[in-house]
Amino acid sequence: MTGFTREDTPVAMEGGGLDFRMQEAGGDLTVSFMHLPQGTDMAPALKGLEGDMCQCPHWGYVLKGRLRMRTASGDEFYEAGQAYYWGPGHAPEALEDVDLVEFSPTAEFTAVIDHVKAQAG
Repeated sequence: MTGFTREDTPVAMEGGGLDFRMQEAGGDLTVSFMHLPQGTDMAPALKGLEGDMCQCPHWGYVLKGRLRMRTASGDEFYEAGQAYYWGPGHAPEALEDVDLVEFSPTAEFTAVIDHVKAQAG
């Protein structure tokens, strides 16, 4: 068995206050630690994916802050202390500084991250 800490997890993306770390956790899952500064809107970086939204499912926990999750069926709101499941078809926006820890299927998550990196660079 393996434990994960934010500090020991490799940085996948950073800049402008964003700190995103991810590592394969085994069993085709990836663990990630994310800090999204207030005002971060991931929708522009997700354009070009199906429905212009992230299609990877995520299971996680909001450690700090509050965010809005845009979905095809409307907005949902999450805040510190809540565990969540986000199914395919979502785009987050940080309403406050947000810290998350989540677990996602590795192949699907890697495809989304590669797309977001390509949009940024």
